[in-house]
Amino acid sequence: MATLILVRHGRSTANTAGLLAGWTPGVALDERGAEQAAALPGRLARVPIAAVVSSPLQRCLETLQPLLDARPELALQTDDRIGECHYGDWSGRKLAELADEPLMTVVQQHPSAAVFPGGESMRAMQARAVDAVREWNARVDEEHGEDAAFLMCSHGDIIKALVADALGMHLDLFQRIHVDPCSVTAVRYTRLRPFVLRLGDTGDLAGLAPRENTGGSGVVGGGAGAP
Repeated sequence: MATLILVRHGRSTANTAGLLAGWTPGVALDERGAEQAAALPGRLARVPIAAVVSSPLQRCLETLQPLLDARPELALQTDDRIGECHYGDWSGRKLAELADEPLMTVVQQHPSAAVFPGGESMRAMQARAVDAVREWNARVDEEHGEDAAFLMCSHGDIIKALVADALGMHLDLFQRIHVDPCSVTAVRYTRLRPFVLRLGDTGDLAGLAPRENTGGSGVVGGGAGAP
């Protein structure tokens, strides 16, 4: 089956402000995020792409614009199912404040049981994203052949959940996965099992530098990446 190229959106204004954006409107790329997006066409220059699918949220659309400008033959399609997790009442709040919420421990340690107040469960988030990928896989296979590659631009928790599914990991382990802003993760799907070809590849090693105050916990929403 087709190869899926997952791109997390570039660094956003919510990332740098320490906010859990969710589906909050008007969250754009910051200056660093715009630079990351501008570099994306060069990083993917040698990769044939049959289709481009995006979360409908602004930060993802802005991330893809330079790539679409460089490849005018590609038509952008959006799919709500790869949109950010619906964090409900947590949307727009500071992550520092949310750290004291009892639910945060569940999100970190037992995410398959986590349901955001006024929002969705993390199980539902993963299920809709996996369904979207499987359907797009079949469509790309049929229209472009099983050796084709297609690109999806999405969000940190969505990509981590998709990687967990591809690796056969329980959702309760997905916080062990990390993907930086504008990183590339690639999964090749076959009839019997998926293969993770790249994970959180940023094209450089700056993301491996020590970071302050990580506390060993997964960052809800994905984090802001290297400084």
